[in-house]
Amino acid sequence: MLELIKANLGLILATAGAVVAAAGGILGSAIGVGIAGEAAAGLVSEQPERFGNALVLQLLPGTQGIYGLVVAVFIAMRAGLLPGGAVDVAVSQGWQLFFAAFPMALGGLVSAIHQARVAASGINAIGKRAEEFGHCMLMAIMVETYAIFSLLISMLLIFGVNL
Repeated sequence: MLELIKANLGLILATAGAVVAAAGGILGSAIGVGIAGEAAAGLVSEQPERFGNALVLQLLPGTQGIYGLVVAVFIAMRAGLLPGGAVDVAVSQGWQLFFAAFPMALGGLVSAIHQARVAASGINAIGKRAEEFGHCMLMAIMVETYAIFSLLISMLLIFGVNL
């Protein structure tokens, strides 16, 4: 068993990186959509006509999960984990792919939660002044910038691994 692990350590590390990237983004999005959803449910219970605006703001923290999945798929593709792509992944390359996942995992987790907090505040604000929806959405989208930076850094690191 130990020999099997030793022989495939590079691939195991790459696989762990894919899991970390997906998990960070998905966990952040699940928490974030839940936080914003609580605020949205409160608003819709009192002002059902605001459902569309509340839904848009609630969905914004969900993008980090998509970004995490994108990073996981690209790591899996580069490591030959998907059909048709057998690649010999050295231990050093496995470590590189593993650590390439971390900007997206951590950036996705943290930015989704903070974006949800901004979105929840925006949902509460449009309950008082519906005309402020655009401003509230823009404030929530500003947090998205850091999720996109995380995605970019992870992708650059993934494609920087010489396989």
